[in-house]
Amino acid sequence: MGTMDRLIRILIALVIVILLLTRVLTGVLAIILGIVALIFLVTSFFSFCPLYIPLKISTLKKEESQKS
Repeated sequence: MGTMDRLIRILIALVIVILLLTRVLTGVLAIILGIVALIFLVTSFFSFCPLYIPLKISTLKKEESQKS
């Protein structure tokens, strides 16, 4: 997972958390988006998204992938 991908995921997760804390999101939608935010944070922390493997997606730049 590339740096920009991680940053975007973290920003989206933070927006969701803020919306949850301010109670803009409620009910089932709040639960679902809360889970999505948690998944985004975990995958960003580990720099790994399991969904990218079967979809054969890589957001690493060439120089980043050579370092790993």
